[in-house]
Amino acid sequence: MKITDVRVTLLTGPCTNDRFLREARKRRSAAFIEVLTDSPLTGIGETYAGYFFPEGVPPIVDFFRPILIGQTTDDIPALWSRMYQCGNFWCRVGLGAAVLTGIEAALWDLKGKIENKPVHELLGGSKHDSLPAYATGGPSNYPLDRLAEKIDYYLSLGFDGFKIGVGSFSAEAGWYMPMGAEAADFEGAKLDFVRRHAGSGVRVMLDGHMGNSPGATWSLDTALAVAHAIEPYDPFFFEEPLHYTDPWGYEELCRATPVPIAGGECLTAMYEWRVFAERDAFDIGQPDASVTGGLGEFMNVARMLESRGRRIATHAWGAGGSLMQNVHCGFAAANTCILEVAPDYAGLHADIMDGSFVMRGGRVLPPDRPGLGILLTDEIRAKYPFVPGSGEFNSVPGKILTD
Repeated sequence: MKITDVRVTLLTGPCTNDRFLREARKRRSAAFIEVLTDSPLTGIGETYAGYFFPEGVPPIVDFFRPILIGQTTDDIPALWSRMYQCGNFWCRVGLGAAVLTGIEAALWDLKGKIENKPVHELLGGSKHDSLPAYATGGPSNYPLDRLAEKIDYYLSLGFDGFKIGVGSFSAEAGWYMPMGAEAADFEGAKLDFVRRHAGSGVRVMLDGHMGNSPGATWSLDTALAVAHAIEPYDPFFFEEPLHYTDPWGYEELCRATPVPIAGGECLTAMYEWRVFAERDAFDIGQPDASVTGGLGEFMNVARMLESRGRRIATHAWGAGGSLMQNVHCGFAAANTCILEVAPDYAGLHADIMDGSFVMRGGRVLPPDRPGLGILLTDEIRAKYPFVPGSGEFNSVPGKILTD
């Protein structure tokens, strides 16, 4: 069975059915990569780059396509290496590596279908009978009674853990991000309220969103003050308290607080991850199997962190392909402690996964369908036509944030 073509499908649809997240983001874009063969089987993968810069995906796939035409899935690492080395000047990290992730995921999906095995078996087999999941909650919807409604909503969906962002957001007042000394007071008071409302048995995570902030970011002093302020409330982790240009700050922060420091969703390929891992800059790494450089790279990152006594928590805010890629990798990695799951997801998750994602009692079960367990039909393509400019651009002077 040989590869005959590689193509890209860009889609746009509702971001989520979650009414709290929908206050801040109403639609999402997604980029799916299909590897076609001289048989009825097709491999499908997703790159998270499609959420931010979908227009950039097709030309990069076109660049790599000739490497795959006429090849088989017998040696996916070799195909990955050819593509990665071919993009040596621009693909070691960043957009090229992120798009390569979707291509390589499609190859694993195809191989799984050929061998009638779920992808996690091809990656070394599942290391877990089940894994806990948390609801990724986006912003902290304010006022506090609105935040309480949000928490109750996620718990009602069967989650026993959730993540909320620093600062606050309301449809009326917009975004608020505390800076300096005010940040510690604001986040400490928030976590106190959250713990009193949710109780001690629920996993609570706080996301600083400083890793991809387009504006001012916290200093190490501010991040450390916030970490100390939330220590009494036993957060499961504190995500992205600093920008990714500061691995030294992350390293110091990990040493200075018992709160587990998490990060890594913006890091691509082993080269970039190694800078952070060798400094023990994360207590919990957050590789994303739709952006890290490939499913193979995800597993390399997970093993590297495991060798240093670090755990991983998958990042997954792409569409349905992204979620399933992370679920498969999460089960194949021995040091996975929790999976990120979009709560009450909309069609670009549900239609793509078609029931292959299963969560019971707040825990995700290992996927059992061949490949990744995702599909992309003509009906889906027609239902979610791509809207140019629908990627989530960071709002900066001269660029308006899309809805």
